[in-house]
Amino acid sequence: MPLRFLTAGESHGKALVALVEGLPAGLPVTAEWVDADLARRMMGYGRGARMKIERDRIEWLSGVRAGETLGTPIAMVIHNRDWTNWSEIMAAEGPPGEARRRRLNRPRPGHADLVGVLKYDRQDARDILERASARETAARVAAGALARRLLDEFQIDIGSHVVSLGGIHAGTPAELPWPLNAASDSSEVRVLDTTVEAKIIARIDQAKKDGDTLGGECEVVVRGLPTGLGSHVHWDRKLDGRLAGALMSIPAVKAVEIGMGFEAARRQGSEVHDPIEAEATPGTAAPAPALRGGYTRRGNNAGGLEGGMTTGEPLVIRVAMKPIATLMSPLPTIDLRTGLPAKAQAERSDVTAVPAMGVIAEALTAFVLADVMLEKFGGDSLVEMRRNYEGYLTQLAARWTALGQLPAEEDA
Repeated sequence: MPLRFLTAGESHGKALVALVEGLPAGLPVTAEWVDADLARRMMGYGRGARMKIERDRIEWLSGVRAGETLGTPIAMVIHNRDWTNWSEIMAAEGPPGEARRRRLNRPRPGHADLVGVLKYDRQDARDILERASARETAARVAAGALARRLLDEFQIDIGSHVVSLGGIHAGTPAELPWPLNAASDSSEVRVLDTTVEAKIIARIDQAKKDGDTLGGECEVVVRGLPTGLGSHVHWDRKLDGRLAGALMSIPAVKAVEIGMGFEAARRQGSEVHDPIEAEATPGTAAPAPALRGGYTRRGNNAGGLEGGMTTGEPLVIRVAMKPIATLMSPLPTIDLRTGLPAKAQAERSDVTAVPAMGVIAEALTAFVLADVMLEKFGGDSLVEMRRNYEGYLTQLAARWTALGQLPAEEDA
């Protein structure tokens, strides 16, 4: 069955819940593994007061026993510490008057507020914003951490770093440091280019002083993927489409590029496509593990994907996030009670969440990749999945070793 997850919960509700289904039995997991990614999501210069309140930790509800997955649905809960300040306002039942305190009547431009109240026929935009809030992504990161744990069993590594924030671009070294997150997480804004870190921090400070917000871009890089994940057969099986769909679902994300991305549209084909080379001498033993089937690319403008399938080269994705819609110097809007012009309401928010967005992008990338790994190699247990995976690599290696042994007339 496909790997899938669902989340539940409101930003100021009692808790968030993540439900993950489709992981094989026998995968070693710990709460500490998940909690580590939840802590990374909360980091980054420019975050708001909420990050000082919450201390995100999961509690297992089902699907794990004695430190291993059971092959059954996994449920995790993340309690909101801020619930104590909102228990009457967000109560599931109770007097309507009390529940309507902190009502949001002046929708924020760029947020789900106005469209949501019209679509769902609500009078209070809080009924919309509580679920549309990026707080929900904590549950996604928890689900993604389990997917990352599965990928780790196959030596597939995922990292990210910020490449621009507030219009300031950070340089990317020709050779990325690895593990990537060990380097990027050491920066307050998760950049690898330390020469611009102070400039970005000053830009954030100025935006906070101005009551404004900032967007930016992160790059997600995955190493260790075997060739052949995904498919060219149908639109919904193409891995680039699946990745883009998942990443575009992150709140405030407006664009996704794979490899050269938009720049490929501005170049000639000879400048875009990656020449194919032999990774080893044909007819000899293929490199171990034979992730690329004996072939390699001279460059990686494709970002590790061709025809909707992995090439065995590193997967490189860039994700762009617009500035957060909540401004402390609010933009013009309309009051839902009167229909008259007003200033948008200001909810507690971040100046920027770009560093955290990279962690969320890692989580969703991991989930999609774990899904396609299970699609190709899956079984009911981790042992069965590993056996299928190793059999595929053995097949790729044998195919390379057999090159040059076909009769001449069959040679194309």
